[in-house]
This record gives sequence, structure tokens and C-alpha cells, in this order.
Amino acid sequence: MPQMAPIGWLSLFIMFTMAFILFSMMNYYSFLPPTPNTSELKTSNFNSFNWKW
Repeated sequence: MPQMAPIGWLSLFIMFTMAFILFSMMNYYSFLPPTPNTSELKTSNFNSFNWKW
């Protein structure tokens, strides 16, 4: 069984690294978080604490 040359391992590593980066970027940018409406922001309760130091 012939051994694989170091340039072959390097090209495989680069190929799989690029595939992993591309896959990760596609997953990251395909998700759009829901944006709250402005009416929901106005009616929400904000608890303000008065800290006494």
C-alpha cells in the first residue's frame, strides 16, 4: 500500500478546512433572529432598581 505524500495531506487539510469554514458561515448567516416590533418595545415593563451604595 503506497504512502501518501505530505503535499497530499496538506491539500486534504486545506480542502476540509475550507469546507468546514464554508459550512459554518452558511449556518451562521442563514439564521435570522426575530426582531421585536416597536409597539412591543413601548409596552414592555422595565424594572429599574435604585441602588443605594
